[in-house]
Amino acid sequence: MSSENYTQLTAPAPQTLAVPPECAGLRLDQALAQLMPQYSRARLTAWVKEGRVTVDGRSPAPRDKLHGGETIIVAPALSPEETAFHPENIPLNIVHEDDTLIVINKPAGLVVHPGSGNWQGTLLNALLAHAPQLATVPRAGIVHRLDKDTSGLLVIAKTLTAQTDLVRQLQARTVSREYRAVVHGTVKRPGRIDGAIGRDPRSRTRMAVVRTGKPAVTHYAIIEHLKRSTVLSCKLETGRTHQIRVHLQKLGYPIWGDPVYGPRNPPKTPHIDRQALHAEKLALQHPDSGETVQWHAPLPEDMRQLIAELRQD
Repeated sequence: MSSENYTQLTAPAPQTLAVPPECAGLRLDQALAQLMPQYSRARLTAWVKEGRVTVDGRSPAPRDKLHGGETIIVAPALSPEETAFHPENIPLNIVHEDDTLIVINKPAGLVVHPGSGNWQGTLLNALLAHAPQLATVPRAGIVHRLDKDTSGLLVIAKTLTAQTDLVRQLQARTVSREYRAVVHGTVKRPGRIDGAIGRDPRSRTRMAVVRTGKPAVTHYAIIEHLKRSTVLSCKLETGRTHQIRVHLQKLGYPIWGDPVYGPRNPPKTPHIDRQALHAEKLALQHPDSGETVQWHAPLPEDMRQLIAELRQD
């Protein structure tokens, strides 16, 4: 599929429905759920509210009762999921690019892949504009992710063969990913955190170290001690969702600026607008040559400023 296919998606043609006698007495949203089972009830209700549904030529409400025999016209709309995979002209900080790979230095604030609440303006949309051939590769070549507000290095596969190779390297844990983090508290010695990560049973939007989670291992080393904090280097063995953030919180050293896993009453100063976590080093075997290649992304300005202010404290 080419990128042109993504931009030429059109909504299905309007559908005309005759309300059968068995739907008499039902609310409009209930009847539509029966007459158009290929769509979710929530989606059908949204179309009614958006004016995409008429009953005998008038604009109804979802709760309006039907008597049977009415003519309903529904003008379907594409879902956010269906319109998400299209090119957008979003600047990219490209550290390396060849016929097989693209290495991106992702800024904080950029979502990697479209999803709930972020169907546009993602790294995937930017990649489809930069390299339209990525439309033929699943997920536009994305093989691993960074949280929205984590900055740093990501590798993108430009071919299906390269993507398969990189996924296998990630599974074999031969891809080296090293992060820089600024945490609350004084970490006394380097170490290894081995804690399975899964959904937090108390809050489904958070992750936590749980017995039923997936295996997760993080190695950490001390880069610098500051008065109220520590600069750490963190190396992943696995790549679970929010892994470093969850592991460091569990250890008792949450990351500065983390709105989800940070301390309940964090110091107001110095301030950073996101978690102080940056993917600074990436190394892997090049899918074509088999040689080990590596890249480094310097700390972004907001983390440098945070460290500088903590040094002065």
